[in-house]
Order: sequence, then structure tokens, then C-alpha cells
Amino acid sequence: MKVLLVEDDDALAEALAGALHEAGVLVERADSGSEADYLVRTEVYDAVILDLGLPDGDGSRWLGQWREDGIELPVLVLTARTRWADKAAGFSAGADDYVTKPFETAEVLFRLRALVRRSHGHAHPVLHIGELTFDTHTGSVTLAGRPIGLTAQELRLLAYLAHAAPRVVSRSELVEHVYDRDHEPDSNVIDVQISRLRRKLGAEHIETCRGQGYRLIGGDAS
Repeated sequence: MKVLLVEDDDALAEALAGALHEAGVLVERADSGSEADYLVRTEVYDAVILDLGLPDGDGSRWLGQWREDGIELPVLVLTARTRWADKAAGFSAGADDYVTKPFETAEVLFRLRALVRRSHGHAHPVLHIGELTFDTHTGSVTLAGRPIGLTAQELRLLAYLAHAAPRVVSRSELVEHVYDRDHEPDSNVIDVQISRLRRKLGAEHIETCRGQGYRLIGGDAS
């Protein structure tokens, strides 16, 4: 999962970004609405965490403009404002969910994962692909009931493939959603990481669709 965090409070942003990173979320930051506006129009994200109190205008104004322009990615609003009128303004502008400061990082993570899951058409937090189970809340992976240990990068790769399954995911899509834009890998790196996932999950669970990309499947490819 690749997320844009729009927050001008450096201490809060660093703490939240660090906690999300430990949970397997790739985070890029913007500290103003104008920077966020540029990034959502030029980069690819799975969701945006948006503070309303930005130095160059209310976050809901930027959000409203994105929605008017057809930018539909999920947006979780963060704000210190507690009045219902302020929350209503955020929802009216197009927010998908709302967290009031101060907040628990775990709550932000749960809500963020739920937004991304629903954006991929999954209502339940646990995804099942054959014998493979991926818990989107905890990030845990099991195969036929057996826990599978994954590195943070392997978990990000698997999470994106699991949300997309059974759709084929291209290399370029993986680069856009799984890797930092400043450290984009070449195809050999992706091949190596997919091979490591195959060794842990079983080769039959990740299908290579020649010239198209990869697909997570329940078992033997037909």
C-alpha cells in the first residue's frame, strides 16, 4: 500500500509515517496543499491521509477540487477540529473517513486499510485466495493455516497482489503502488522479490502472465 500523508506538523508526520512504515505501508509526505495537489496529479497512491489545517488553505478545499476533477482515490481526513460542522464540511468535500486529533496510530491504520480494501471491492478484512489467507488488519499471512513470515517489502508486494486478485498486475503497476518514487526498482529486482515470495508461498500461487505481469491464484494455474 502506497499512501500520501499531507501534514505540516513535522513531529506528528514523522511519528505517524514511522508507525505506518513499520506496519508495511509505504508513505510519502507533503506539508502543504499545493504540494499534495501536484503529487496526487502526477504520482499514483492507494490513499491519501489529509490534514485539514494546512498552511496554504483548508484541506477540504483541495479535496473538493480533486473530486471535481475526477480524482477518486480514498481520502482519510485528520484534523484537530471537533465540531460536527467541520466534520460535515470534510465529508461534503469528498472525504471517505475522518479521524480527530489526538488519535491512536492503530486507529488510523485500521481505517486506512479498510478504505483501501473497500476501494478494491473487498468488504471483509480477511482475504482468501485458495489456501492463502491475508488479514488486512494485522498484516498476517497464512498458507493452509500455517503462518508465513515475510519481510516488509514482500508483505507490500503480496498485499497489492492479494487486493487485486484474480486480476493480473503489471510490472509498472507494482512499481507505482509498492515502491518509493525515489527508489524505483528495475525489472530484475521485481523478479528476485517475486521469486522469494514464490519460495515461501509455493510457485503455484503466483502465476507469471507472459508480457502482462503477475497474478495471485489459489493453486495450480489452469
